[in-house]
Amino acid sequence: MSEHYYDAHDLAKFPEIGKNCPELAAKFFDWYQAVFADGALSAREKSLIALAVAHAVQCPYCIDAYSKDCLGKGADLDQMTEAVHVAAAIRGGASLVHGVQMRGHATKIGM
Repeated sequence: MSEHYYDAHDLAKFPEIGKNCPELAAKFFDWYQAVFADGALSAREKSLIALAVAHAVQCPYCIDAYSKDCLGKGADLDQMTEAVHVAAAIRGGASLVHGVQMRGHATKIGM
């Protein structure tokens, strides 16, 4: 059996993060719940954004949670895949635009 850092069962244990600091955990979870409530964006739209961000920050727990949440809120696999492509495009573009910084720095030091 191989060891791995991420265990899908840990996601269900997330509320345990508040055991040693319950007042801060309660504030976080209250805020988190408010963020994902319907507002100017629907809860479904926010879930798709969260799924895209989860891929951008490469959090397997978030990917699992927001894949399930998106489906539960009526998103389909085409919409979810498109959200992931948006995240990949932004992440790739961010890497490329930093190339402008690299080029300027290389020019400055005389290369």
